[in-house]
Amino acid sequence: MQQLIDEYLNFMAVEKGASRNTLDAYSRDLNRYAAFIDGLKTPDIRRIGAEQLIAYLSLLKSEGLAANSVNRALAALRGFYKYLLREKKLDSSPIVHIELARVWMHLPDVLSREEMGLLLAQPGSATPAAVRDSAMLELIYATGIRVSELTGLTVNSINWQIGYLIAMGKGGKERIVPLGRTAYDQVKRYIEGARPLILKNRQNDVLFLNRRGEGMTRQGFWKIVKKYAANANLAKKVHPHTFRHSFATHLLEGGADLRSVQIMLGHADISTTQIYTHVTREKLKEIHRKYHPRG
Repeated sequence: MQQLIDEYLNFMAVEKGASRNTLDAYSRDLNRYAAFIDGLKTPDIRRIGAEQLIAYLSLLKSEGLAANSVNRALAALRGFYKYLLREKKLDSSPIVHIELARVWMHLPDVLSREEMGLLLAQPGSATPAAVRDSAMLELIYATGIRVSELTGLTVNSINWQIGYLIAMGKGGKERIVPLGRTAYDQVKRYIEGARPLILKNRQNDVLFLNRRGEGMTRQGFWKIVKKYAANANLAKKVHPHTFRHSFATHLLEGGADLRSVQIMLGHADISTTQIYTHVTREKLKEIHRKYHPRG
């Protein structure tokens, strides 16, 4: 079983160009499934039918896994069994008729424009690290890129003449996203003034660096966000993805069309982007309740 999992993950990495995050998630899900099979009376994947598979998914649900997590586990198994059929390791798949669990729409956490402005004002420019932090926060809000895309940027990811960056999204897909004037100015100030002081005499092509001159990690950026959110005394919980949610919501509130937002976010399916239209509708309902005499 472990060999089959390793072969599948290698296939996902080489043939499908899956990201490290996807591979890590699939590895966890498939190894948990392997542990389940090992606990059966007949621990043989060739003897697993739909009944055992449903029992496994029910076990995940009973352990408190959210519907999204169960669906991700099911997606990993669906791809795994498809691979096994293709490689003729199995003659049939028990997963064919099992549907995804229903996931109730969860509205993302979004900051208002005023709250975002307050948060972005926190770093200041007193130190090289503060200039770097300002540039990172402005850039991720201005572009809506994922944290992994932010930390993966290099000094060559930005086109200064036209004012856009190239983000490397899920599955190694590239997309072009406009910077905006404020983010453009902040990042340029960081590159010209603060970055050389952080880098000192070391060599590194990664755009955003930690104090050791190494590439900023996702965990490092999360700590930065947590610190400035606390300094801003915001009532809402703020995490790195809040910038992406706020980016999309503020664009739609300002009149941007859904298709353009989809392209900038790098969503393969526009239905993923449509959740932000629900956010803006909630905002409209709130305004109506507050200001209409019969609200």
